Amino acid sequence: MRNRFDRQLLKLNQEMIDMGSLCEEMITAAAKIVATRDKELMEDIFTMEEEINQKERDIERICMKLLMQQQPVASDLRVISAAMKMVSDMERIGDQACDITGIVRKDAEVLEIRENTHLGKMAKATINMVSKSIQSFIKQNLMIAHEVIEQDDTVDELFNKVKKETISLIHEDPEKGEECVAIVMIAKYFERIGDHASNIAEWVEFAITGEYKGGSL
Repeated sequence: MRNRFDRQLLKLNQEMIDMGSLCEEMITAAAKIVATRDKELMEDIFTMEEEINQKERDIERICMKLLMQQQPVASDLRVISAAMKMVSDMERIGDQACDITGIVRKDAEVLEIRENTHLGKMAKATINMVSKSIQSFIKQNLMIAHEVIEQDDTVDELFNKVKKETISLIHEDPEKGEECVAIVMIAKYFERIGDHASNIAEWVEFAITGEYKGGSL
């Protein structure tokens, strides 16, 4: 019975890796859409959202099977519980990549992303956070999880820089108001992606230590 349980745990890990890879791919695509207004890629990202939603359902089913197969020990139960919480955050990451795409599609005519908006840096940082958060779960590595949580401050700092720069831009040219609102909204979604990656890392910490610092369970 335990061998079957362990095989299901391995399957859970692989599904988590696959879903994490989809998240990274969607953030990367969203960042490229911001820079290029690639209409074909816009359609691709909505297809990826459907895939990520299916992954969430698949992982939830695996977790339920693991809970039903045998009485898990405490450490197993924490891993399964953490996985179920993590997929919710990963699904939201997919949603926010789509939200970014929606903004670009709506405001493409007025949007002129400048290098000093730091959006590219935000995208790279959030991709790195998502990748590391999944690694920390698969490897059950507390150090990597803590790196992700700490990196959230970097993303928040970049978001504040975006806001300051857009305010300056509006002062220089009030007609850029619509564009600046779009830029701040895009940055806000990247900031939220960073928050979700940090949440994932906090659930990994719970899986390893039994302590959850993100609020109520």
